[in-house]
Amino acid sequence: MNIEDFVTYCLAKPNVEECFPFGPENLVFKVFGKIFTIVDLEGIPLKANLKCDPDYAVQLRDEYEDVQPGYHMNKKHWNTVTLEGHLENRLIKSLIDHSYELVVKSLPAKQKNDLERLK
Repeated sequence: MNIEDFVTYCLAKPNVEECFPFGPENLVFKVFGKIFTIVDLEGIPLKANLKCDPDYAVQLRDEYEDVQPGYHMNKKHWNTVTLEGHLENRLIKSLIDHSYELVVKSLPAKQKNDLERLK
């Protein structure tokens, strides 16, 4: 998946903002101020950190070479996914969805309700 498709997919989700809090090379996507993905724009190949359920994270790492423990992140809850590798776009999109939903699930009830109204 190229960066344009990745950005478009992330921004299509409700209440998502993009920002650069860690410098110009790290594109961050947040929902209600909580990070659900970070993309290293200078990395070759292009990679993104995505939040993941711990058991699912291990399963993905065992199954796919392009899914590794989260670089500079809590390796229990984050994976680093090679976007321009061998993973199908459909899988990458499902991992983005999973990360977004994990963050949404942890939001206070008011923010969850606000999101429901945006859908």
